[in-house]
Amino acid sequence: MTPPPEKRLPPGQYVPRGWPVLHYGPVPKFRPGSWDFRVFGRTESGAQHSWDWEQFERLPMTEVTADFHCVTKFTIPDNRWRGVSGATIVDLVPPHPEVTHVMVWAEYGYSANIRVGDFLAAATMFATHRNDERLSPDHGFPVRLVVPHLYAWKSVKWARGVEYLIHNRRGFWEERGYHDVADPWREQRYSYQEETGDAPPL
Repeated sequence: MTPPPEKRLPPGQYVPRGWPVLHYGPVPKFRPGSWDFRVFGRTESGAQHSWDWEQFERLPMTEVTADFHCVTKFTIPDNRWRGVSGATIVDLVPPHPEVTHVMVWAEYGYSANIRVGDFLAAATMFATHRNDERLSPDHGFPVRLVVPHLYAWKSVKWARGVEYLIHNRRGFWEERGYHDVADPWREQRYSYQEETGDAPPL
């Protein structure tokens, strides 16, 4: 039997009413005719790859049920996500063997860095649907990254691409004092909690 949500929350988290909307900057307009999703950086072939919107929607999809943990301390239990897994992206565009991290890029230059192991985790995906409905614009439509086992600033809204990295770099919030890894079960919220040498310097 699955324990009730309050019995499996990470430290300091609570279950709110509804799904709060939090993001930096305005909600971008979706223009399907010019939208694309790119994979670039240190690819195995040295070339970048891109899909337009119609091509992206034809990629193999997967479904997972997972909780969603925001660093502001709310958790949304048991979301049903559908989308393209990180593992599928890596299968279609293999990285160079020395790649250790990915940088996920979004509209307006927003970014978040993620370890390759986190990107390849079974529940990590570029989601298009939640609970059988299209994501709404303020929750990341048309595509948002979902990394359920990390704090949700790593779950980048309005995702537009993946950059393969052989040297870790901090993303948008990581440059502004958030933890490089973001494990909610270890309450890795802020950069001052990082161990020396575990993350790029600020």
